[in-house]
Amino acid sequence: MNTQFRKNLPGTSLDYFDAREAVEAIEAGAYAKLPYTSRVLAENLVRRCDPATLTDSLKQLIERKRELDFPWFPARVVCHDILGQTALVDLAGLRDAIADQGGDPAQVNPVVPVQLIVDHSLAVECGGFDPQAFEKNRAIEDRRNEDRFHFINWTKLAFKNVDVIPPGNGIMHQINLERMSPVVHNQNGVAFPDTLVGTDSHTPHVDALGVIAIGVGGLEAENVMLGRASWMRLPDIIGVELTGKPQPGITATDIVLALTEFLRKSKVVGAYLEFYGSGAAALTLGDRATISNMAPEYGATAAMFSIDQQTIDYLKLTGREDAQVALVETYAKVAGLWSDSLVHAEYERVLQFDLSGVVRNMAGPSNPHARVATTDLAAKGIAAAWDNVPGQMPDGAVIIAAITSCTNTSNPRNVIAAGLLARNANRLGLTRKPWVKSSLAPGSKAVTLYLEEAGLMQDLEALGFGVVAYACTSCNGMSGALDPVIQQEIIDRDLYATAVLSGNRNFDGRIHPYAKQAFLASPPLVVAYAIAGTIRFDIEKDVLTVVDGKEIRLKDIWPSDEEIDAIVKSSVKPDMFRKVYEPMFAISTEQAASVPPLYDWRPQSTYIRRPPYWEGALAGERTMKGMRPLAVLGDNITTDHLSPSNAIMLDSAAGEYLAKMGLPEEDFNSYATHRGDHLTAQRATFANPTLKNEMVRDAEGKIKAGSLARIEPEGKVTRMWEAIETYMERKQPLIIIAGADYGQGSSRDWAAKGVRLAGVEVIVAEGFERIHRTNLIGMGVLPLEFKAGENRLTLGLDGTETYDVIGARTPRADLTLVIHRKNGERVEVAVTCRLDTAEEVSIYEAGGVLQRFAQDFLESSKSA
Repeated sequence: MNTQFRKNLPGTSLDYFDAREAVEAIEAGAYAKLPYTSRVLAENLVRRCDPATLTDSLKQLIERKRELDFPWFPARVVCHDILGQTALVDLAGLRDAIADQGGDPAQVNPVVPVQLIVDHSLAVECGGFDPQAFEKNRAIEDRRNEDRFHFINWTKLAFKNVDVIPPGNGIMHQINLERMSPVVHNQNGVAFPDTLVGTDSHTPHVDALGVIAIGVGGLEAENVMLGRASWMRLPDIIGVELTGKPQPGITATDIVLALTEFLRKSKVVGAYLEFYGSGAAALTLGDRATISNMAPEYGATAAMFSIDQQTIDYLKLTGREDAQVALVETYAKVAGLWSDSLVHAEYERVLQFDLSGVVRNMAGPSNPHARVATTDLAAKGIAAAWDNVPGQMPDGAVIIAAITSCTNTSNPRNVIAAGLLARNANRLGLTRKPWVKSSLAPGSKAVTLYLEEAGLMQDLEALGFGVVAYACTSCNGMSGALDPVIQQEIIDRDLYATAVLSGNRNFDGRIHPYAKQAFLASPPLVVAYAIAGTIRFDIEKDVLTVVDGKEIRLKDIWPSDEEIDAIVKSSVKPDMFRKVYEPMFAISTEQAASVPPLYDWRPQSTYIRRPPYWEGALAGERTMKGMRPLAVLGDNITTDHLSPSNAIMLDSAAGEYLAKMGLPEEDFNSYATHRGDHLTAQRATFANPTLKNEMVRDAEGKIKAGSLARIEPEGKVTRMWEAIETYMERKQPLIIIAGADYGQGSSRDWAAKGVRLAGVEVIVAEGFERIHRTNLIGMGVLPLEFKAGENRLTLGLDGTETYDVIGARTPRADLTLVIHRKNGERVEVAVTCRLDTAEEVSIYEAGGVLQRFAQDFLESSKSA
């Protein structure tokens, strides 16, 4: 702590750390040029950095250098129950390992406050047309997840510094935005900016409040939980100037889909973005949150908005205490985090985006950045001629229509627009098509309160959009089962069925096993497609119905901006948020003294099992010699390919295992919910049916899709799990060869854990997504990057080779990939070691995050 910069915060009894003075002491006038992100990072350094390294660390920010790693100490860790639970399973396993080596397991606790929200485990088995959908879905969730919830309840009592929000209360990001983030902390007499990491890639949602919040894998979160700094190099900080104002009838969803396309093309992967300008100033906080939420879809690490009057108004709207709101405004203005203080901020580059050019948009059929204007649906071949045959589902049938995800349900304008469109549709006698499984899953109970206040809930219910859950549902692949008759027709006719949802991800195979493709759309458009019933419908031009001889189209039921704004103003009230959140956060101080420090693992559980990271093959040496490829893969391999999260099918490797363990098929649940049991989760490795392993081809040489592998040297093609089992039995070290953007998508530990447990020691790709790369390192897998212009195709790699890696593993060093071809030829290729920092090297060499902590913990215990 650098006490020379500690001062009184004017007008309060609190102190703060003056980053401006610390920066100006190094270079006069420098603070005014710093972007918002750098100012928050500078404060963190001044307050937490070792005084001996403070000047050099601050110079990285001032001089825009990337020569040194500097520490970042997030104030909080926020988790959902999938990755949060698996992180805590790891810590429970770590307690066992510490106890086995003579240490005190009760001393293994998160050092940083951890907030775990149970929001990822509910499947929409009952659609929104069932009046009892919420109660039925919750009952199924509790039954299926009894093992998981038993463990989570134990963690709440057994670990210090862990708070749990139980199921049925909302989505972590929306709760974070509406309540958990104070924006400015008041701790031990010191005010400082809220910062956090979250075990979900959409953690930047709360960046809209001016809070640096980034998504990390569970392994990196564990590192932060245990009190270690998150080491970084200065990120690329890009200014995004928003100008103009949206046209009438344009939603925040339309804006973010257009921005996602624009920013992907602008190559902002890994960057911190800062939105500013007259267009940004006019956006509501809800609109800003929609934009920040989709940072991973355009590839950014963070999507920041500075603090201004919109921030203050939102904090008041969501029922924050007056004293807290005043603290945020005072601190932001004193510390230079208020929007007006940033007029001289300088960026590596500036992008400009005119909001007035945004039209009504969707994204699909497979990627969130694949924007298509609704007026262009026919030209793109999405809206096409289709036969309306009575008694049959049409081509392109919309089988899932879901208003879901914090992306949109945290924005009152979007939700109320959907309610008004539903009201207008009901007045004209329009109905949901019978094959459409519709649902409304708000991220907060406050949404229901303001929809009821506006008199719109009954209109949504009439169209089948009753509340099915307060949870992350279809967006996370938890769409639930279809009506068996509908499912059978899809199978019998090999029907092209689709999903339309207000979420943020639409990768093939993610939303539902029988929805071949999916489209992202605003909440009112989701309602419109439930009425249309097929993606082949030209939503702007085709006739929805005829009333008294008048053709009714989308424009005739679309609500006006004036009506939306009037309803928001009259119906969204601070008391609603207080009513929801005050009881939720009235945390009991009682602790169960009888809770043992070690968890009593249930041997028959398929959800929670003691992790194996300190034993067997994982405890052995990684030789990186004689490695065989498990898979040779193309570009854009997502974590959904590596470790899917959707429903488990009976004929899958995981399904067969669960059946063998005595679980009925109806309770298989999703892959995501079983990630606390490595025996189930291992069987999800590369289990996505859309995976294309270039080692497996048909007679014509075309790559086969499916969870397939080829065992070498025999050349035998099998399901991926059988290949993994075979190689594990042989103790065969493995390698994966891949193309560009390997590991994009959700921050999913098991995308790294699964391959490591299979015996993969190295992954060589043309490029890595940030979170996945750190997860690989956290599991002791070495990420290597091909040099520009070189890849699996230029090298003619087909999977018959064996591989060695030679060289000293230092940050970003050149290593040698030695390729031994089947014909005896030896090829040496220079590759870049993607251990980017000394800290990453240290974690990798220890075998991973948990092994590193165990070593440090035991050493410190001996010296204490």
